Amino acid sequence: MKGRILLIYGVVGCVSVAIVAFFIRIANAVPDTQLPPATDVGAESVETFFPIEGDLELTRQDGEQVKITDLKGKVTLLAEFFAVCPHCAVRNGAELKAIYDQYRSDPDFRMVCVSVDPETDGPAELKAYGEALGAEPESWWFTRGQDAASTHDFLENHLGFFKIRERTDPLDIQSNGRYSHDLGLLLIDRDLNVVGKWPLADARSDEGRERDPGLYDRLRSDLQQRIEKELAK
Repeated sequence: MKGRILLIYGVVGCVSVAIVAFFIRIANAVPDTQLPPATDVGAESVETFFPIEGDLELTRQDGEQVKITDLKGKVTLLAEFFAVCPHCAVRNGAELKAIYDQYRSDPDFRMVCVSVDPETDGPAELKAYGEALGAEPESWWFTRGQDAASTHDFLENHLGFFKIRERTDPLDIQSNGRYSHDLGLLLIDRDLNVVGKWPLADARSDEGRERDPGLYDRLRSDLQQRIEKELAK
C-alpha cells in the first residue's frame, strides 16, 4: 500500500507545474466538475489581531534562507500550499496571482506561500512553481521549512491555521494531494500581527456560492481594502 501511495504521488508530482500553468490561464472559469469543493479552509476574517510569537526558518525558491521575522516592516499575505495540491493551484492561479499583480510594485508588500510538504517540495519544485506564476523571489516567496513536524506546528499553533491532516486513501491522494490543509489567506501587518484570515476558496466553492452568492465578492473587496489600509500606515 505504501508503495502504491508513493507511486501515485510521484506521478502527480511530474505534472504539478502543468497544473499551475493551466489554472493560471482559466482562473475563475474553472469548471465545477473538475475539482471538488475545498474543505477546512477557515472562517471569515477575524475581528481582532494577535501577535506572531516565535519564528520559522524557511528556504525560498531561489535558495535564500529567510525567516518569518524578516517580514517585519512589510505587509504580508501568507498562505499554506504544496506543489501538487489541486486546490492550491486554483487559488494561487486565481486569487493570489491577481493580488500579486495588483501590489507587486509596492516595495512594502509581500506574498508568502509555505509548503505543508517540505520533504517533497524541494528547491526545484519551489522554483518551478514560482516561475509558473511569474513570482519574483523577493516579493512572492514560495518556501519550505526544515521538516513537516516543525512547519505544521508553527502554522497551526503560531499562525492559527487549522490542523493539517495527511490523507491515507490512494484515490483521495490522487484527487486532492497528500495533505488536507487550510486554504485561508492570512494578512500580517508591519509589526507581525495577524489582522485577519479570508476564506476565499471556501466562498468560491459550489457550496459556498449556494450558501451566500455574494460572499466571495464581499470577501475579495474586504481583503483588498484591508491590504490598502495596512499599506497606508
